[in-house]
Amino acid sequence: MKKLFLTIAVFGCTFFFAQKSENYIEISYNSICCGPPSSAPVMNYISSFQGKKNSVEIFKQSGLGREGEYKLFIGIDALSKSKKAKFMKGLEAAINSQNKSRNENSDGIVNFESKTTVKKDKLKTLNNLTIYKKENLK
Repeated sequence: MKKLFLTIAVFGCTFFFAQKSENYIEISYNSICCGPPSSAPVMNYISSFQGKKNSVEIFKQSGLGREGEYKLFIGIDALSKSKKAKFMKGLEAAINSQNKSRNENSDGIVNFESKTTVKKDKLKTLNNLTIYKKENLK
């Protein structure tokens, strides 16, 4: 039991100290009746924005509802001020496009507030948080 606790503690510390960002934007994927919408439009935008550089960290919090609702947290500290503004504008456009093209009777909605950030300390307290790997962005 002690070894298990020690292993979890070491993994947890390593996981969170490896984070580069202190500030994260939050994107919520909510369901109406038939599951949450896909994160593909957002992930495609992020992938095209980054190019070959992996300058943003992405974490996923799953298990938020019966229909698979989840949140993405995107670290934005590695971006310069001008790139951050461009990134946020493009991300809002991708999300707005996805929300406008959804079937309002069955498709879930993507929520995003560009002015709101989540601090690293708050991220440490969340359950079911996993890091998105590079393979997820390709």
